[in-house]
Amino acid sequence: MFQTQSKWLFFLILIVAVSSINQIQARQMTLDSAINYAIAKNNDVKLAKLELEKSKFAIKEAFGYALPSLDFTGQFSHFIEKPKMAFPDFNAMLNNSVYGVMFKENLLPEDDSKFLPMDFVLQSFALANSYNAQLSLTQVLFSSTVFKGISSSGIYKNLAEEALYGKISAAVLNTKRAFYGALLSKEVLNITKASFENAQQNFKSVKALQSQGMVAEFDAIRAEVQVENIRPVILQMQNNYEVVLNNLKLVMGMDQSENLELTGDLDYSELPVPDRQEAIAAATKNNFDLKTLQTKRDFDEALIDLDISTYYPTLAAFGNYAFAGSADDFNFQNYRQSMVGLNFSINLFNGFRTTQKVQQGHINVMKSDESVNQLKEFIISQITTKISEIERIKSNLEAQERNITLAQKAYNISNLRYKEGTGNQLEIENADLAMRQAKTNRLQSVFQYISAYAELENLMGNLDAKYRKIKID
Repeated sequence: MFQTQSKWLFFLILIVAVSSINQIQARQMTLDSAINYAIAKNNDVKLAKLELEKSKFAIKEAFGYALPSLDFTGQFSHFIEKPKMAFPDFNAMLNNSVYGVMFKENLLPEDDSKFLPMDFVLQSFALANSYNAQLSLTQVLFSSTVFKGISSSGIYKNLAEEALYGKISAAVLNTKRAFYGALLSKEVLNITKASFENAQQNFKSVKALQSQGMVAEFDAIRAEVQVENIRPVILQMQNNYEVVLNNLKLVMGMDQSENLELTGDLDYSELPVPDRQEAIAAATKNNFDLKTLQTKRDFDEALIDLDISTYYPTLAAFGNYAFAGSADDFNFQNYRQSMVGLNFSINLFNGFRTTQKVQQGHINVMKSDESVNQLKEFIISQITTKISEIERIKSNLEAQERNITLAQKAYNISNLRYKEGTGNQLEIENADLAMRQAKTNRLQSVFQYISAYAELENLMGNLDAKYRKIKID
């Protein structure tokens, strides 16, 4: 029995120790460190970076087509059964020639029976073993396709760069939203806890007054009910905070099991809002999504040029050196040969395939133009909306600041009136609820203000230089 209790005690101590270690090791995260973490771990950013790396290799590949090509081939073959072909019978030919001369020179009396019939017989002229080794060098002297391929790969790299910066900017925006959303939830939880402490303090005061016979039991019951009504709200706010914190981890690409402690406050400070026309001009010039689409259009045009380049001829120099030999055994008869020359090629007709590809390319360019114009109009609309939203929220914040002051004053007065016997618990409850709501409304407005400003910066293509640290060669 004692051993069993000792085991349970040991496990309990171990669980408490592990829990304490996890709390101690909670990662402290500021907004800046959260953004840096998201840029490093975000899957979209990783994929965009890999695409950029791929584009660099594509450029090297394109340049490779302009460099010489050196190939080596070697072959050894052995005939198990030699090939044969029908050929005049050499034995009959030689026999008839010899007897023909001897009969003509009267060395022998003529005898037609000595002549063999002439016919075709299967004969082999191949040797059993043979080998061949050849070294070939090719150098393109002129190829429009090669030159256009090099320029197209450069545009492809620019497209990958713009796409990468767009993903980084999106990661920054999403992290800001999630981080400030978590701070908002944390601040609302703190407000609820402060309200709970006020309710507890009020309950203690009412209980003290009841013990002295100064207030009725009803007031004490009402004060206790108020405490218990706020308690589940705290639990709900704690759950909400955990949910938004997990959402922040998801946005950042962080493991959900990792403990996270946010550092920072949801404070309001007036930020410089640009003029609408200036903001629109900046957005149409610097917006990353728009620049990506515009670069894609350039790439589509480059692909058209690449297709058109197949109309032009290709001129290449070549040279080869070969070493070969053959024999029925392995005593090879070796020989060498070498050759240089020029190769000229041009397509005269391919069933109009190139023409159709060029037409498809022009359609892709027109589609890209439509996408660019559509996105540009959307960005202009969003710029106007966000600036108006920021101005509206800023006006609300000024009123909400005063509203919090009034709510705090009303709460203090309600407490004072109750202590003086001229107020009641309902006034305190209403004043506390109004104060909590006023603080929550202000925090929500601050969050909306910061989020709207972050979205405006994203639309304008404003990306802090410190977030552009990914090296781009």
